[in-house]
Amino acid sequence: MKTITISLNSIDKVKSFVNDITKFDYDFDLVSGRYVIDAKSIMGIFSLDLSKPIALNIHAEEGVDEVLNVLKPYTI
Repeated sequence: MKTITISLNSIDKVKSFVNDITKFDYDFDLVSGRYVIDAKSIMGIFSLDLSKPIALNIHAEEGVDEVLNVLKPYTI
């Protein structure tokens, strides 16, 4: 598992983020405070406080570099 910090501070960013990560078969969790939600769920993402940075857990052993390249626009 790899954890990175991302920012999803606009509706367009949230939509493109979900479109980007649904291309992968790995599991992704967003952690904000005590809340952990499935990062592929748009409704779940909008339940979080998007004004603050969010931790993204990537549950993958291989192919993490490819995922990180796709997620570059969102990383802090």
